[in-house]
Amino acid sequence: MARHGETEWNREGRRQGQLDSSLTFDGLAKTRRIAVGIADLPVDSVFSSPLGRAAATAQIFAESLSLNPAFIDELREVDHGEMAGLTNSEIEKSYPGELERRSSDHYRWRFPSGESYEDADRRAAIALQKVAATGVRRPLLVSHEMIGRMLLRNLLDLDPAEALTTRQAHHVVYRVDVLKRALGVLDFNSTQPPSD
Repeated sequence: MARHGETEWNREGRRQGQLDSSLTFDGLAKTRRIAVGIADLPVDSVFSSPLGRAAATAQIFAESLSLNPAFIDELREVDHGEMAGLTNSEIEKSYPGELERRSSDHYRWRFPSGESYEDADRRAAIALQKVAATGVRRPLLVSHEMIGRMLLRNLLDLDPAEALTTRQAHHVVYRVDVLKRALGVLDFNSTQPPSD
């Protein structure tokens, strides 16, 4: 599993949700570095969110693996509804106290006119079923941090609260062993070869 490269809105602290923002120069550079690092992994397919930031990342990864990416709508990021495009301070100004209410029930709280993690959890399960139905054995999933938490929850049978504590940096690729319920991390943050 990989998260899309850093975007302009990531850098500005704006919530993207299902809106989009282009990859930064640094985001593209790190994506290309990861692509070189994963080129020799035994990946047999690349599946991606269709949102531009993930699709651009997946295309670079797929080219390094001599594959074509396939797009799955259910891999889209959690829909941030009316809060998409806003920073936390803008959210607090427009929706006073809402972020605090969110912290009291992170899994079930829903973005106004958007989704909750619980909604995304159901989508993540559908996405994984679609991938499994293709018969591939070693897919690379390119998506987003929030839906990624729910993908991990499904793959590793995590409690929702445990899944919500996970963070996936833009320069990290998770290696998920579903049978052993184990998570490995390939870190491409430096110019050193990644460790497993």
